Amino acid sequence: MSADLSETGLEGDHARPGKRAVTLIQAEHLPVIAALCGRDSVSPALLRRNIVLSRLNLTAMRGRRLRIGTALIEVTGPCAPCSRMEEALGPGGYTAVRGHGGMTARVIEPGRVAVGDAVTPQDAAERA
Repeated sequence: MSADLSETGLEGDHARPGKRAVTLIQAEHLPVIAALCGRDSVSPALLRRNIVLSRLNLTAMRGRRLRIGTALIEVTGPCAPCSRMEEALGPGGYTAVRGHGGMTARVIEPGRVAVGDAVTPQDAAERA
């Protein structure tokens, strides 16, 4: 599965341009959220996140750029849970997502992203 990523976010999403155009979450946080909610699993779609990454500390990437497929994004800040988490996950859902909700990003270079694409942090020299 692949999709276009533009300044307004992922194709088919309702995001807007700017620092919250894309939402990212670490795959490693999904079982933690599920456990805190007393569930067997939690889907990233239920959490309203666009892209799931693994083996990368997203919090440490704040302010850095990541190449995903042919797109380039800049991680802008935490993606705090919204009040819909209580509805989606049940009582305690909002609290379960706090600290595990992922990060937001702006799109620097539009491109195509696909399941299985490598995620490569860009060095400062590559950003110039």
